[in-house]
Amino acid sequence: MNVAALRSKVTFQKNETVTDKYGNHKNAWTDYYSCFATIGGEGMASSKEEQVAGTTVEDFSMTVSVRYCAKTAAITSTGYRVMFMGEIYNIENIDHMNFRKKSLKFTCRKERR
Repeated sequence: MNVAALRSKVTFQKNETVTDKYGNHKNAWTDYYSCFATIGGEGMASSKEEQVAGTTVEDFSMTVSVRYCAKTAAITSTGYRVMFMGEIYNIENIDHMNFRKKSLKFTCRKERR
């Protein structure tokens, strides 16, 4: 892994149940882990335009490569998401890079709001 390429700051957020001051439980996204990553795959073959409700929207995907650690190893595609440059990306796939415990690659798709 090229450490010099880790120059983009990303934040992984975890979906947790939080309790408000009245005791009500609700789901919320909380910051789990921030680190530097290599962003790649902008404009991948899976990125495309599609028609939604009569408008054309871009379906944007990218890859996020980070160093392996206990916090990143615990990330799953269902309970976590990635924040990058103020945008939200849902994790679709996690590649453990041949299970060498050196790096992880997350395939992400931009969430439409």
